[in-house]
Amino acid sequence: MADLPPVNTRRWVVRRKAAVVAAVQSGKITFEEACRRYELSEEEFRSWQRTYQSHGVPGLRATRVQQYRPPPTPRPRRPRR
Repeated sequence: MADLPPVNTRRWVVRRKAAVVAAVQSGKITFEEACRRYELSEEEFRSWQRTYQSHGVPGLRATRVQQYRPPPTPRPRRPRR
């Protein structure tokens, strides 16, 4: 557990996200324990996991997220009254 980020981590750099995802994948900690320990939502952790599996460590960069996510579907415009 020494290779895991501190419990009070608030700034999630790529290296820290990758360490937590790898720890869960290797069984060092459970998914539930990771979410509880780092106060992560299930959705946030799962997004890290999917991105890590699809694009590796570089995909975990916050500035790269838009490059890896599909573009949003445009919403139909509502007519003005």
